[in-house]
Amino acid sequence: MGERNQMTQRVGIYPGTFDPITLGHADIIRRGSKLVDRLIIGVTTNPSKNPMFSTEERFSMVEREVANLGLGNVEVVGFNALLVKFAQAQGASVIIRGLRAVADFEYEYQMAGMNQQLDEDVETVFLMADVGLQPIASKLVKEIALYGGDISRFVSAPVSKELLARVEEAGRKGDY
Repeated sequence: MGERNQMTQRVGIYPGTFDPITLGHADIIRRGSKLVDRLIIGVTTNPSKNPMFSTEERFSMVEREVANLGLGNVEVVGFNALLVKFAQAQGASVIIRGLRAVADFEYEYQMAGMNQQLDEDVETVFLMADVGLQPIASKLVKEIALYGGDISRFVSAPVSKELLARVEEAGRKGDY
């Protein structure tokens, strides 16, 4: 028992843009938190994804959603760096990634290989999305909201409210 207490804490990173955070993300956070002693949700900037919410807004949204999960070993950290460098700076040895479909796997497999080339001590762990949450993608949730569809099955009520307010600011699309 004394040896266990002297062991190094296993730290994991779950990175993403979370624009916005979905119920699928929350599922991966909940399940990923069971695999490590400490899970850091890395909210990153990714201008190529043309985010609807600012980095600060996404960070705040993720922080609130994580707090609502009630997980004591999860924290939210913003970053704008190479993922492996961020993991090293946080003392993480695990990168957690969620997979929804084959298309996700191809991209994530390539990224895991590149990250392994950069630091062989950081392992990538893939978690399959819950069957009921597999189709959920932030990009699609935003598109559904922009065209006036019901997003309540894909995001929490507070995220839905924020997203719908942002859509109202931008102006809804579609003729129906």
